[in-house]
Amino acid sequence: MAGIDVSLKEMMAVDGAIGAAVVDYGSGMALGALGSSKDLDLQVAAAGNTEVVKAKMRTMDSLGLKDAIEDILITLGSQYHIIRPISGRGGKGLFLYLALDRNRGNLALARHQLRGVEEKLEV
Repeated sequence: MAGIDVSLKEMMAVDGAIGAAVVDYGSGMALGALGSSKDLDLQVAAAGNTEVVKAKMRTMDSLGLKDAIEDILITLGSQYHIIRPISGRGGKGLFLYLALDRNRGNLALARHQLRGVEEKLEV
């Protein structure tokens, strides 16, 4: 099992990672973040992506879908943003957020590595 700090370091070790956060989508607050820069404010990203997660959950509920979100991908011209709600016992109400440089990152590998981070995370 890994804590938030270790999990953030593992997320930042993903090829092309430019920012990572563990976010409480009840409050929109990042419980931890690494990699903020002038181009990527992780506190703003945490709050904004909270709205994305909540909207998708409301939509799934309205559609009567009895399934769980594995991840949400936002593709920009130069970046990938991956949002992965945590489904484990201790992580209910949290999500992992990873921003990748599109030219340096491998999306499939990043998704695979995030799954591993989620499995080991203990909050």
